[in-house]
Amino acid sequence: MHNSYRGRFAPSPSGDLHFGSLVAALGSYLDARHHNGTWLVRIEDIDPPREVAGASSAILNTLEQFGLCWDEPVVYQSQRHDFYQSELDKLIAQGVCYGCDCTRKMIMNGGGLYLGNCLNKDPDSLKTPHSLRFLNQHGIAKFEDRLLGTTTVNNDFANEDFILKRKDGLFAYQLVVVLDDIEQQITDIVRGSDLLEVTTRQMTLYQHLAVPFARYLHLPLAVTENGLKLSKQNHAKALNLDDRKELLIQALAFLGQHNSSQYQDFTIEQLLEYASKHWSIKDIPKQAQLIA
Repeated sequence: MHNSYRGRFAPSPSGDLHFGSLVAALGSYLDARHHNGTWLVRIEDIDPPREVAGASSAILNTLEQFGLCWDEPVVYQSQRHDFYQSELDKLIAQGVCYGCDCTRKMIMNGGGLYLGNCLNKDPDSLKTPHSLRFLNQHGIAKFEDRLLGTTTVNNDFANEDFILKRKDGLFAYQLVVVLDDIEQQITDIVRGSDLLEVTTRQMTLYQHLAVPFARYLHLPLAVTENGLKLSKQNHAKALNLDDRKELLIQALAFLGQHNSSQYQDFTIEQLLEYASKHWSIKDIPKQAQLIA
């Protein structure tokens, strides 16, 4: 299916990297290096209201400080609007998009899933602004994950007509992530299992675009005592760059990787080299894990 391995880490600049981000970046990096692949970094700055000034450069600096160095120039989604619009125009021309002016409240009142309310509306009757949805006629509900095996999502979710462009004029994550992964020829996506469900939507777009799917590996989430995933929204603390080696060792342990007695003597570079060589997917835990 694919020739050479191409992986990527694609953070959004909504704050500093935290331990959960480090786990995702490290897993993605090690999988690429273990397969003698190319590893890219893409900044998903597609949602200005959620972005924090200076976060993009802070993220890149943090990755470099941890020795996680990328192989090609960093791509910024904010610089690719013309490309996204031209690809979206093709979908519109194919008749697989339609306008929708339903509010979030209306959708929540209907049980939380959009039920095609606007599918047959006269486009001229839509309120402005409105979103643009994908006419999802062949939704994918099941896929093979490299860690979790056969993964199935709710059929109604898999077949929902999801948003490609938001009513505020911003492109939806589902659209741009697929367009970027295809254009960058990404073969393998290693990321947190909070994105497990939406993978099926992305695969549905791959299928419509007649492009072979990337391979997916969803890593366990780092969660707090109350079961919340470590995230910027939940005020996860930024990585302390003074403890880089110790944090890398903790992240490797979190990922179930072989712990060498030499770890403490290794430089960060040696640590990453050793971990890449001994990377083992079968040892990665499948469940979310508690982080104090």
